[in-house]
Amino acid sequence: MKPKIYLSSPNMGGKEFEFVKEAFETNWIAPLGPNVNGFEEDLQNYTGAAHAAALSAGTAALHLALILADVKAGDHVLCSTFTFSASANPIVYQGALPVFIESEAETWNASPAFVEQAITDLIQQGKKPKAFILVHLYGMPAKLDEIKAICDKHQVTLIEDAAEALGSSYKGRRPGVFGAFGILSFNGNKIITTSGGGALLSNDKVKIEKARFLATQARDPAPHYQHSEIGFNYRMSNICAGIGRGQMLVLDQRVAEKRALHEWYVTQLAQVPGITFLEEPEGFVSNRWLTCILVNPALTNGLSREDIRLAMEKENIEARPLWKPMHLQPVFQGSSYYGDGLSERLFDQGLCLPSDTNIREEEKNRILAVFKALNLIR
Repeated sequence: MKPKIYLSSPNMGGKEFEFVKEAFETNWIAPLGPNVNGFEEDLQNYTGAAHAAALSAGTAALHLALILADVKAGDHVLCSTFTFSASANPIVYQGALPVFIESEAETWNASPAFVEQAITDLIQQGKKPKAFILVHLYGMPAKLDEIKAICDKHQVTLIEDAAEALGSSYKGRRPGVFGAFGILSFNGNKIITTSGGGALLSNDKVKIEKARFLATQARDPAPHYQHSEIGFNYRMSNICAGIGRGQMLVLDQRVAEKRALHEWYVTQLAQVPGITFLEEPEGFVSNRWLTCILVNPALTNGLSREDIRLAMEKENIEARPLWKPMHLQPVFQGSSYYGDGLSERLFDQGLCLPSDTNIREEEKNRILAVFKALNLIR
């Protein structure tokens, strides 16, 4: 079998082991330590957030953000429908009720019009939402000015899920710093990784201090173990943070590599009838974490995105459909939804292409060979 071409695998920069080695030499193996502090400072400097808490996962960061936004059982929380389930699951952790918001065509992120409609309707029903989890999908920032204005007007806490958007920018600022909270993920497939991990961003020092307290089992300041609140084991280890510090040194390089690969795909496929790419609106810069295409079978002689995906799978090349919308997921059956079906159409026609920064020229040729075998390019 041919070597596998991955969708997005980890890519070490070379300095990670130096930080990890220092942790071993100084016996800082347990959670917290100098690497955690240093990684948080790196994230603050890069994103422009005043404060950051390094955590065990992006999902943990979302969960803490909802707690800090005072989301409780029975509350309503808006969430982008076109996303991975980790964006919505913490809503249910809190016993709250997700309300899914449809995408708009320019960025594939939540539509400001449907955000406004959902909030207005819920207020009229006496169910004013506590928060909105806004996802920046595949690295493309959402329409932050419009959405932030709506949330501010109605006093709904804006939580930015920027798990896929580290390295992107919106009008010169980083996603994750516009709302009350920002979420980052360093899972193995993200643009940089700590093997597993995430971070919570905020300009509110008190909130981040509370997040750190809750993330370390909410241990009260006492010589014995005393707890007045329910806490969580959500802090990042000093070892993982060491990997993150090394990865931060190559983050801009990884963004450049992802964007260059995206442009290569555009050069190769943009003239193929029925294949389209998501373009950047003015003022939006995507890290192009994953390069995605839409495949219109009416213009590709009946070939669908699934035909392309299966042809790639046969060649041991990893490609993946776009996210299946949350309002269509069995686990969220019956949840409220505001939209017009755009995300369902994106799911039906969308394909994530191999976007690995480890990709080599011969692997690019293997990918092109699939499109040639399908008579999409010559």
